[in-house]
Amino acid sequence: MPGPRVNKVADRIKVVVAEMLERRIKDPRLGFVTVTDVRLTGDAQHASVFYTVMGDQKAIDGTAQALESAKGVIRSEVGKQLGVRHTPSLEFHLDAVPENAKAIEELLERARQRDAEVAARAAGADFAGDPDPYKKKDDADDEDA
Repeated sequence: MPGPRVNKVADRIKVVVAEMLERRIKDPRLGFVTVTDVRLTGDAQHASVFYTVMGDQKAIDGTAQALESAKGVIRSEVGKQLGVRHTPSLEFHLDAVPENAKAIEELLERARQRDAEVAARAAGADFAGDPDPYKKKDDADDEDA
């Protein structure tokens, strides 16, 4: 697990990249982008930048192309603002968390519906045997007699 210095640098990279996308990168292909996370290798040589895009598949594809073409400008700004000896290389990844969260929500909703169906069926049901199948002390005395 990376140390506190690496985490601090990763957080700073996240802020710098987000500011660059908001203010300096004017590519028309760039959609409504949110930088969700930055993961830095332990030696701080490579940074994986995770992002989400609002919109359809065309917006996602256009944003990926825009980020790839602006990678050099963004990296040079990251290097200037970090002031470290070696500027990490940047790699952009579309964050799958929103899609995964949506799929999980759909699965949970189906489970809730099935639970409600089972509860509705069980509402008027009786036990297959005695309602209380356990022997009681009074029953044991009757059998001995």
